[in-house]
Amino acid sequence: MKLACLLTFCIWCYDPTHLPIPAEKPGTMRSSLTLVGTLWAFLSLGTAVASSTSYFLPYWLFGSQLGKPVSFSTFRRCNYPVRGEGHSLIMVEECGRYASFSAIPSLAWQMCTVVTGAGCALLLLVALAAVLGCCMEGLISRMMGRCMGAAQFVGGLLISSGCALYPLGWNSPEIMQTCGNVSNQFQLGTCRLGWAYYCAGGAAAAAMLICTWLSCFAGRNPKPVMLAESIMRNTNSYAMELDHCLKP
Repeated sequence: MKLACLLTFCIWCYDPTHLPIPAEKPGTMRSSLTLVGTLWAFLSLGTAVASSTSYFLPYWLFGSQLGKPVSFSTFRRCNYPVRGEGHSLIMVEECGRYASFSAIPSLAWQMCTVVTGAGCALLLLVALAAVLGCCMEGLISRMMGRCMGAAQFVGGLLISSGCALYPLGWNSPEIMQTCGNVSNQFQLGTCRLGWAYYCAGGAAAAAMLICTWLSCFAGRNPKPVMLAESIMRNTNSYAMELDHCLKP
């Protein structure tokens, strides 16, 4: 018994991290985020959902054609004309995406689709990791939180770039037919911007400014400090166990 205790003591002296750290009580769940970090996680989730929803919905631009309301996003459209009997144009009142990437009306909107989609995907990944950090200890350190904030800044910048590219496609024939044949780049004509465009831009701004700033205070202390504290916290318990073993 004494030999086993001495062996345990020697192992601890050589490398205390080899000894098991007592497990926490069942049912306890610690977060790797501070109180500010919890706010950051849920705000990140909100901005990611808002930007992704706005990206998918075809309500970026509103106009009219053949007396029917028409709306667009970057790769989707609601209500479009088709040839009917007698070669007359009739409006099909339904929403859908363009048949192919090349069918998107302009090169600017094609670039907007790719850039905005990449930004939304990046914000969703960061938001998912942030929410997981609320219920998993040690997942997000102080440095990791700042790196995730930098990723959010990039994601918001991509979405903002997509919003800036969007008006460059207003001079395409398809958009001009909807906007009274008087639209041009950065000139709407008879059309108007929709709520989804503003929502995407607002979510991007919130991700770039607010979420990036909050991420600097989101994570707890770095892991090496946490490990050292755990070792020091358990030193006394191992010393008492060794003393008990050595008593005659």
